[in-house]
Amino acid sequence: MVLVKKAVVLVSGGLDSATVLAQAVAAGYECYALAFDYGQRHRAELVAAKRVAETGGATEFKIINLDLSSIGGSALTDMNIAVPDAGAIGIPVTYVPARNTVFLSIALGWAEVLNADDIFIGVNAVDYSGYPDCRPAFIEAFETLANVATKASVDGHGMHIHTPLMKLSKADIVKLGASLGVDYAQTVSCYSANDKGEACGRCDSCYLRREGFEQAGVIDPTRYSKP
Repeated sequence: MVLVKKAVVLVSGGLDSATVLAQAVAAGYECYALAFDYGQRHRAELVAAKRVAETGGATEFKIINLDLSSIGGSALTDMNIAVPDAGAIGIPVTYVPARNTVFLSIALGWAEVLNADDIFIGVNAVDYSGYPDCRPAFIEAFETLANVATKASVDGHGMHIHTPLMKLSKADIVKLGASLGVDYAQTVSCYSANDKGEACGRCDSCYLRREGFEQAGVIDPTRYSKP
């Protein structure tokens, strides 16, 4: 009897998480895609997350409702804070306090319920916006926590946090996804996307995405809103 490898894959509807899902599926994992309605600025990414999960081979897709807007502190959850154009110095106001810590904690809980030992997340320490919870040190610390804080770890099942994009440039990610057949037209990366999923073309996420396609030599399918 062949044991099926199960994994929880965090999906945001963006380019990176769509690529990670494709990688996990290609590696033979039975993937359970997890997204969060956390009070973010736009709903388009949740629509995209569902679309990516359904077409990307996920066995199940789940949205968890949170309300990080109640604590604010980020341009993505507080409408009174404007999303800046690309080029901000330091940690930008689009950083959502403790977001990946919260997301991974819930993913860890679902993984325990599923008897899954693996969690995939599309964090990146090369082409990223300076978020502290996208660094290798954070992932290593969380994996250590996961392996002392769960029943699964006590029972001898080591929990593994996979970050296959950690050391890749955005261009390398695009090339990888293209080789795996990812349809990037289904994804939404923009911090200020409209209800149609059209990108602003000005924010840091739009800049990194556009530059990635250009450097990869892959046609950019991003839809932009009209001025």
